[in-house]
This record gives sequence, structure tokens and C-alpha cells, in this order.
Amino acid sequence: MSQNLPSQIPALTPQFCFHPTALQTFLRLSRATTDDPITSNLNALQPPPTFDSTTLHNPTHPTRSSHLLPRSTCATYLSSTLFPAWHARSMALTYCASVAKSPDPNDPELLARQVEGMRERERVVDERLDPYSGRFFPKEARTEELARRVREERAVEGVVRGRTWGVVGARCEGFGLGEGWEDAVGGWEKDGKI
Repeated sequence: MSQNLPSQIPALTPQFCFHPTALQTFLRLSRATTDDPITSNLNALQPPPTFDSTTLHNPTHPTRSSHLLPRSTCATYLSSTLFPAWHARSMALTYCASVAKSPDPNDPELLARQVEGMRERERVVDERLDPYSGRFFPKEARTEELARRVREERAVEGVVRGRTWGVVGARCEGFGLGEGWEDAVGGWEKDGKI
């Protein structure tokens, strides 16, 4: 049985996008394996400290620069783990956004919405008796619902990536200095390297 890693793009089909939880589950699992444990993952890249008997008598506090990971170590981690996961999530969201913009001839609720709309147009409402009875809230088409979910997930993605990039900037030498995650991912996608 093959394992679907979070950096791998799932089979992108309209059914994947329209499924009530498939897109959210993929995004959640990908974030949980790459972005949420970013501090632990970067800590694992830090070489263990060496024992120095001379520091026992003259303890010194480690400096911030001693906790920074070398740029090459971080670049390898980013280009092999973090950026591919971000790319897979972006591809899934972009595909689902294009599905949401396309006409949906297979919408199972299309007929029900059309009947509901016809009934609403035929209904006679006396708003003097009930001012709220004139309101009509049609059920959202599944393409509109998908477009809303994609917008929400893109907003979440921006927050998650911003937080993750902040941790990378704090822990990795030469990252995050005037460069946003958008620039770093763009460079990686363009050149295949950081």
C-alpha cells in the first residue's frame, strides 16, 4: 500500500474538491506534518552540542548566533520538505478554485434549487403582516460553496505560512531578512533552489 505523503498532490478531480472533507483533510494533514512541528523539525537539524570541560568552571550563556542553523542546512530542508508541501497545497487549492469557477452540470441539487426559486417567485407575501416573510435565502450552489471554502483555506494558508516563515527566519541564518515566504517559494518554484 502506498502512503500518500503530505507533499504529494492527491488525485485532483472535481470529486476531490466537492467532497465535504477531502480537501480540508489533505490541507490539515499537510499542515500538521510540515508547518505545525516546524520548530521541532528545525531543532532536529541542529547538531548536538559538544562537551567542553573548560566551560564547567566558566559557564557562558549561548548566543543567538550559536542557535542559528547554517543557511545550507535550512535550504536543504526547505527545498526537500517544506516548499514541496506548500506547493502541493497550492496546487490543490488552485485546482479546486478552477473547478469552482467552471459550470457544474453534475450538481445534484440544481433541480431542487430551480424548483425552490420558482416557488419563491410565485409566492404572494403580505409584508404588512410579517415583514420578514419576504426574505428568501436560496441554497448556495456547490460551486459557490467550494469557492467560499477555497477562499477561507487560502486565508488560513497565508497565516500558517507567515507563522512558519517567522520561525524559519528566527532559526535559519540568512532567511527572513527582508524576504517574505512568497519570494522564497517563488524563487524555489522558478529555479528549483533557494
